[in-house]
Amino acid sequence: MTELLTRDTVLAYLIDKKIISANEPAEVEVLTGGVSNIVLAINTNDKKIVLKQALAELLVAQKWEADQRRAIVEAHAIELFHKLSPEQVPNLLFLDSERFILILERVPIRSTVWKSDLLNSQIDPNVAAVLGKTLAQWHNFGEQNEGARAEFMEDSLFEQLRIDPFYRFVSAKNDRLKPVIGRLINELEGEKTAIVHGDFSPKNIMVGLDNQVYILDFEVTHVGNPIFDLAFLLAHLLCKTFRTDEMNEKQLLSNCANQFISSYGAVRPIAPSLSLHTALIALARVEGKSPVDYLDSDKQSALVAYTKDILRKGEGVPIADLFQGSFH
Repeated sequence: MTELLTRDTVLAYLIDKKIISANEPAEVEVLTGGVSNIVLAINTNDKKIVLKQALAELLVAQKWEADQRRAIVEAHAIELFHKLSPEQVPNLLFLDSERFILILERVPIRSTVWKSDLLNSQIDPNVAAVLGKTLAQWHNFGEQNEGARAEFMEDSLFEQLRIDPFYRFVSAKNDRLKPVIGRLINELEGEKTAIVHGDFSPKNIMVGLDNQVYILDFEVTHVGNPIFDLAFLLAHLLCKTFRTDEMNEKQLLSNCANQFISSYGAVRPIAPSLSLHTALIALARVEGKSPVDYLDSDKQSALVAYTKDILRKGEGVPIADLFQGSFH
């Protein structure tokens, strides 16, 4: 069993690895928000860094084990995407492949998590537009560069962290949805064309005071179907649309979805099944292994009914229609 670092032991580790010196004052902050890593921020006079250590079992109610080697995958992905988008992806500083620890530069300290912004009614569709363009460029790069793809061909982590808890787990609970979910799984497993982030979620996106957008958490990066990244982000926006009763907020969230898709679509094509993947992942945020924590029981029921209706029809609809339908 790999020993996990804590607030009390991390400084000795960093000194031993010569990341910081023994005589420089350092502050340690425990960062929260994820379920799959120990995350600690360390500030010295001249360094602001974040240390992540992968957990063998995720911090959710359902038993959910995951290979700690994802820390190594993430390190390689950060190196790649930092080269492609140095202003948006922090630089990797250190990897301990034996203890599944990586250290990277910290984004500017007063940056905010986009998930928190959205939940606090600070909804800026321009952020979504930046994300759509960046993601399309990444997908194009992966599709066009066989050498880059070779480093991310191992996709068992995607199976453990996404297909099993979001697709198969929901399928096992819903006999009537098994045929359509089976087709969506086949699409993910059969059309592997690009390097996929795998966790393209508002919780992994930060926005600086200057509106600079930062993208984090690459541990599920793999060669797969790019539709997953699109659907994963859209599903989060759809859940947040159901959360609010304010029509202005619903419209802004819909605008985010449309800006995201239009800026992506201006760079590369989008598969017609996107709305089905989006509906399924949104359903999994209630019935899957990792439910969102901001929907009350009535909102959960409304989201479940809506997404199951979309899935039972089994036909993709435009994303704009998918979000407008959530207004009722």
